[in-house]
Amino acid sequence: MLFPTIDFAIFFGVVFVANWLLAPFPRPWKLMMLGASYVFYGWFDWRDLFLLLASTVFTVAGGRAVARAGTERSRQVSLALTVAADLGLLAWFKYAQFFTVSVDNFLHHLGLHANPLPIVEAVEPIGISFFTFMAISYVVDIYRRSLEPASPLDVAVYLSFFPHLAAGPIVRGSELLPQLARSGHRDPRRIDLPLAAYLIFGGLFKKVVISSYVASAIVDPVFNSPSAHSAPEILLATYGYAVQIYADFSGYTDIAIGCALLLGFRFPQNFDAPYSARSLQDFWRRWHITLSLFLRDYLYVPLGGSRGSRATLYRNLMVTMLLGGLWHGAGWTFIFWGGLHGAGQCVGHWRRSRRVAAGLAAQASSPGARALQRLGTFHFVCLGWIFFRAGSLAIAFNLLRRLFTTWGEAAPLVRFPVIAAIVGALAMQLLPRGGARHLQDAFGRLGTTAKGAVLAVAMLVITTLGPTGVAPYIYFRF
Repeated sequence: MLFPTIDFAIFFGVVFVANWLLAPFPRPWKLMMLGASYVFYGWFDWRDLFLLLASTVFTVAGGRAVARAGTERSRQVSLALTVAADLGLLAWFKYAQFFTVSVDNFLHHLGLHANPLPIVEAVEPIGISFFTFMAISYVVDIYRRSLEPASPLDVAVYLSFFPHLAAGPIVRGSELLPQLARSGHRDPRRIDLPLAAYLIFGGLFKKVVISSYVASAIVDPVFNSPSAHSAPEILLATYGYAVQIYADFSGYTDIAIGCALLLGFRFPQNFDAPYSARSLQDFWRRWHITLSLFLRDYLYVPLGGSRGSRATLYRNLMVTMLLGGLWHGAGWTFIFWGGLHGAGQCVGHWRRSRRVAAGLAAQASSPGARALQRLGTFHFVCLGWIFFRAGSLAIAFNLLRRLFTTWGEAAPLVRFPVIAAIVGALAMQLLPRGGARHLQDAFGRLGTTAKGAVLAVAMLVITTLGPTGVAPYIYFRF
């Protein structure tokens, strides 16, 4: 069930009313929300419900086993088995086919076998990466004694809560479970309606209008047929994809956070003007924040983080980013993309350490330096997006080759409306942070009728400018 559809509007309207009618009764509310979330998830493919249920069972049992284990060794074994079970489901549905094909191609290249290996064909369920990471964070936090085991019903609602279920944000148990425990004390009069409306309608505009337009006008034609397009079109399509994936994914999570707010729950922020970043490290503090924090706290830090030698630090950065790339998709393009970001972060760390050793600030901060840092970081990120979007490494390198060799060819797709949409979307990230809050405050001061009129006009604009039908979100594949 996609957010920008009539189906979801009806679904959310029913759930919203039931949510507040049952709010004083925690257990009936949780059962209702669990059922609603399973309906939401099963709308895509009812067979995926068994996977979500299996992950929930593993997580509940594993969390209790870790908490009840009498020795450190048994706690470690319980944790390892639970994480292996959750990751096993993820690996089978997301990576089995990729690894089978890769091994088969490698053996064939070496001439070690004549008959191809049987190819594993498993359709990747929507959102499996997100609820798997949430399940792992829950069990690991219990192991670290920073979280107490919750009831099976609370864990089931935590993993399946429909606003975050399909494409995040990755909400940790310490962030959502306490809210579920206090669900009977929510007050509809304390909803931040201006913020929720801003997030939902802003998210719809980003997804339905900006992302859809840029994708159809420049990104899809160029990336689907690179050899038919010139360097100006490839460059604009690269910038366009940077806008498309940001508008698409941040739009989804804005809607998710806004819907959760209307139900009385707060999710963590997932984006913070990432294209205004001054370094790759800064970019990953602003892009898909909940994933970045997950990788930091559950992978990079356990590997040793920045402790130890410089070589160890670089190893930890590369491993984290390579696995982060693999998390995004089962393909060599994603691994290359992760490795590119890992190498870039290593170079950035080396450069900062050299400046500090020379008695300088870790990063120059003059207006000109800040502008160059933002420009350089943005273009490095765009270089990575070429590999992220391309269907194969061969296509990605063909795009890069043509980007440098076809400047004299015609560029009919480079049109003013496309340029204006891309430039406008990027420029929005440089606006002062207080602007959005001023808009929300102004909306909050309006009367009920005026609020309804503003929202009606906003929806009219979105439906008028948007296409007929809405494509699935990009991150549904991850």
